[in-house]
Amino acid sequence: MEPEDQINHFFEFLQTNLYEDLMDAIRKGESHFSLSFSLLLTFDSELAEELLENPEDVLKAGEMAVAKFNLPEDITKFYLRFYDLPDSQNVLIRDIRSTELNKMLVIDGLVRQKSDVRPRVTSARFECPACNTVITVLQPTSQFKEPTSCSCGRRGKFRELDRELVDAQGLVIEEVPESLEGGEQPKRLNVFLKEDLVSPTSERQTNPGAKVRIVGWVKEIQKVLRTGAKSTKFDLVLEGNSIESFEESFLQLEITEGEETEILELSKRPDLLNVFLGAMAPSIYGHDTVKHALLLQLVGGMRKERSDGVVTRGDIHVLLVGDPGAGKSQLLKRVGVIAPKGRYVSGKGVSGAGLTASVVKDEFLGGWSLEAGALVLANDGICCIDELDKMSHDDRSAMHEALEQQTISISKANVQATLLSRTTVLAAANPKFGRFDPYEMIGKQIDLPPALINRFDLIFPIKDIPDEVRDEKLATHILSLHKDPIITTPEIDDKFFRKYIAYAKQKVNPQLTDDAINSIKSFYVKMRKKGITEGSVARSIPISPRQLEALVRMSEASAKLRLSKTVEKQDALQAIQLLQYCLVKVGMDPETGEIDIDRITTGVSASHRGRIHNVKDIIIELEDKLGKTIPIEDVVAACKEKGVKGDEVEEILEQLRRSGDIFEPKSGFISRL
Repeated sequence: MEPEDQINHFFEFLQTNLYEDLMDAIRKGESHFSLSFSLLLTFDSELAEELLENPEDVLKAGEMAVAKFNLPEDITKFYLRFYDLPDSQNVLIRDIRSTELNKMLVIDGLVRQKSDVRPRVTSARFECPACNTVITVLQPTSQFKEPTSCSCGRRGKFRELDRELVDAQGLVIEEVPESLEGGEQPKRLNVFLKEDLVSPTSERQTNPGAKVRIVGWVKEIQKVLRTGAKSTKFDLVLEGNSIESFEESFLQLEITEGEETEILELSKRPDLLNVFLGAMAPSIYGHDTVKHALLLQLVGGMRKERSDGVVTRGDIHVLLVGDPGAGKSQLLKRVGVIAPKGRYVSGKGVSGAGLTASVVKDEFLGGWSLEAGALVLANDGICCIDELDKMSHDDRSAMHEALEQQTISISKANVQATLLSRTTVLAAANPKFGRFDPYEMIGKQIDLPPALINRFDLIFPIKDIPDEVRDEKLATHILSLHKDPIITTPEIDDKFFRKYIAYAKQKVNPQLTDDAINSIKSFYVKMRKKGITEGSVARSIPISPRQLEALVRMSEASAKLRLSKTVEKQDALQAIQLLQYCLVKVGMDPETGEIDIDRITTGVSASHRGRIHNVKDIIIELEDKLGKTIPIEDVVAACKEKGVKGDEVEEILEQLRRSGDIFEPKSGFISRL
């Protein structure tokens, strides 16, 4: 098809099918217009085929066809953006070969890096000083070209009149994990975007971590060797025609009027909670309390910024610690599927840089650049970290700032940056020795630093204890699933589940009522009172202000789930019930029967702290009587009189040795430092 025919066909197509929409876009002052490829295919299959085979020339013909309409003077360039291409044009990055060059393709990828938006020259005009001829030189590559000769015979030293600039940006995209097979490493591709594709609205869709679908054509760029000579190797660059994000956070999901009506109807049902619990993880039997907590975690509380700059997070972090085969990983995977921006990482395959961010040498864009890790990529989404206990200590410590402050600070290789990570974290770990010991303190059984454990709002121990009735129901459930995999069909599907939570997060901002505040306050004060016992040296702390904030977050999440504008007493009671369940399971001191938060946060219970204090007092008393060197036998005997058992005394003395309070000058004797 000749270029003139292409222009006429395009003009006819636009006038027949899209005249009103095109004029509307022009009236709004827009410089681009999106149109469906399938519509063009229906109108003129020959032109559509030509567009797929030779996109650059056909798009120029389309832009010239638009210029035939009376455009305002301020619109000098008008771009046509195509979407809805046939599946045959979908190509994986790894499958791009020389036959795909300069053809219109659709490529899905995950944005890994992104450059700044900078002006770029597309063409320059030069004047010949000898004959005043104006020469236009197109600038398709990154190297600026000048004319070599003029028609009058002059060579070199032409005067530059002006240059045409466009806003341009470079991206590096990587294959999406779902498209990989076996042990393949994801391949990368450089992307070049310009004009309206780098407008502030479009740019939000291409932040690192976003999954994007790009329509464009692949060009080859010749590499230059260090000597300055041209190489026989070429680099590939995808020039974008249109770009759309297909993995959005809850806050970006679009909800139609029909869906909104359905959502509001469902919110009025009295059995709303049961409907969601049934859809949360239908293939996993039981664990209703954990599912309830995960449901509230998906909805989240309210993020609050105070006048003094202090920010209180709204995200609820949950830690599941449990016996092997209890279904922890399945719950994590399921939450990762429901949340639109979910990331799943696991144990030994995670480094601190992979979780937070790393500074890498940038080949395509030059210099150093930040490469975001899982917690940053899941910003406004959820990050599921499995096998948390298998990670190294240094890598786990990288999470501290992300969990509480919800930022990640980097200061490496002349790059100082603070990245946002408003990410909800759901983590799972195994007890230190594989299974739970019911008589041992949970803080000692979880091989995690107390500072990290304390940042989780809810900690659920999932124990696998034999129980004939429960085991029979569980076996029946699992075996029926194997017989018929789709036997358990929840009332609501995943798409509607996601839309409901998105609506709750976008539209509902509940306020605390006095009833809810009083319920939370009375629970908090009552729990704190329990820690005060007469004559006790080391008081147990049943609950801390961190748990108070967790109660507020969960109450708000419960109200948001009901799409309520206010946080009622019933929401506060649900939050209290969940927290109390966790505290009893995790923080109960079996010796005193009291809840002691220090068992989780420090690994040392108040009763144990009290015994350490008693042993220290006995050592001081014996030092006054016997002198600096004290026989261990005397310490054990004196402790027995005060009711401290012999094996406990040995353990406490070992702790005091490690902490540097005492030392052993000779075998069987101790001295105070």
